[in-house]
Amino acid sequence: MKNIFKIIITPIGQKHWFADLAFALIRFIGGMLLAVDFGASKFGMPWTDKEKNLDLFEVIEWFPEDVAEYGGIFAVVPVFFAWMGAFSEAVGGLFFAFGLKTRVASFLIMCTMLVAIFMQKWGQGTWGMLPAMGFLWLAVYNLYLGSGRFGFDQLIASKLNTD
Repeated sequence: MKNIFKIIITPIGQKHWFADLAFALIRFIGGMLLAVDFGASKFGMPWTDKEKNLDLFEVIEWFPEDVAEYGGIFAVVPVFFAWMGAFSEAVGGLFFAFGLKTRVASFLIMCTMLVAIFMQKWGQGTWGMLPAMGFLWLAVYNLYLGSGRFGFDQLIASKLNTD
């Protein structure tokens, strides 16, 4: 089990530290945008509902209803899928930004963005799908590389390798 954990955690470092720094900056900005701008609204954070004059419970109810409209399995358990989507965007975005369990967060973000593209944004054309596609490509890239040398995964991997 420890070997599997090592494989998932250990990032692939680049030859030059500057490349890892550039990738970390892109990962941090993308993860924070995903968590703060997209994920927070699905949890009904107080700063996201001032424009709509809705109380917290009204904000939280809109997302499961939106998910149920996708049909199929999403209509059977919409609250579960709504919470999974919100979790992967908000919490997964933070983990992604800080390079903590980057590959796991990337996988969750990939799944969420694929659902967003095909179930919600497909009829809106390329321009409508662009945010979800951008986060999808970031997640695919980091699923392979992990956090690089500038992330918490690197600290955990180095600790695991000294034991």
